[in-house]
Amino acid sequence: MSRSYLDHNATTPLRAEAREAMLAAMDIVGNPSSVHTEGRAAKALMEKARGEIAEALGAANADIVFTSGSTEAAALALSGRGLHCAGVEHDAVTSWCEVDIAVDANGIATVDAPEHTALQIANSETGVLQTLPQGLAVSDLTQGFGKVPFAFEWSGVGMGFVSAHKFGGPRGIGALVFPQGTDVAAQLKGGGQERGWRAGTENLVGIAGFAAAAVAAQQDLTNGVWERVAELRNILEKAIENSAPETIFVGKGAARLPNTSCMITRGWKGETQVMVMDLAGFAISAGSACSSGKVKSSRVLRAMGFDEEAAGCAIRVSLGRDTTQDEVLRFAEAWSDRYRKMRARAA
Repeated sequence: MSRSYLDHNATTPLRAEAREAMLAAMDIVGNPSSVHTEGRAAKALMEKARGEIAEALGAANADIVFTSGSTEAAALALSGRGLHCAGVEHDAVTSWCEVDIAVDANGIATVDAPEHTALQIANSETGVLQTLPQGLAVSDLTQGFGKVPFAFEWSGVGMGFVSAHKFGGPRGIGALVFPQGTDVAAQLKGGGQERGWRAGTENLVGIAGFAAAAVAAQQDLTNGVWERVAELRNILEKAIENSAPETIFVGKGAARLPNTSCMITRGWKGETQVMVMDLAGFAISAGSACSSGKVKSSRVLRAMGFDEEAAGCAIRVSLGRDTTQDEVLRFAEAWSDRYRKMRARAA
């Protein structure tokens, strides 16, 4: 049985460009902190990658600190700052903030004091995009980077963070970006790497893959890749709507990521749908990959006003740059077939 991977918001397949860059970096034996020839070669590769990532982020005049991913970068950005956020934010953000900002039925936050607020650019479960206000303290750029146009320097954001595996890079590497001169308190202390902001020998292989993926992701935006994916997302939703008109597509009335469809079909548990569709050859999720393995309804959907039963009947289908129309139509057909059978059994 052929399988279709439709869970790209959880993690994306490694891009060929990233794989090639990582293999090349594996041949460099030096530690970037060493002063000998081998160490300088490693340092040069790392700084070249840092520059490429800064350019891809539109952050040429900002500082880039490499971390193990967005969760660590969030801790570096948020710890001790007492910021506020909405309940639709990722756990990596809500764990450090006062969760007291209201959202509407689409999950759009009302921000009155941006300088004291953390706000994501895009929601991982619903795909709903936020408008980032000027002067915003911190933004989680993890899901949006590489899928929607963004430049740090015109965004007005104080700090932002990304994770490479969300746009075709390797897992275990991310970054925090902020204007030069910003006061950042280190969370990991030791050898003083990353100018003292994040101790520990840098993941040179991961950094090389990160940079290659970031450059390629920006090329995708330029080449209109995500416009094609948005068309596939719309085809998928129309097909599901035709077979199950009672299905709710969360955030459909708002701007969304081009690849994300969050569907609520009452009476059919999200976790059951994930297992049924897995057996049919399709990888999807019931929410954020960080929490979808837990048997509970989506906190994000509940924050948006959905009741417990509805939030527990949600699935997320997130397409990738290489997803085909055939895959989308086959998924819709398989889902619809199993939905009809479920309804027949329940009758």
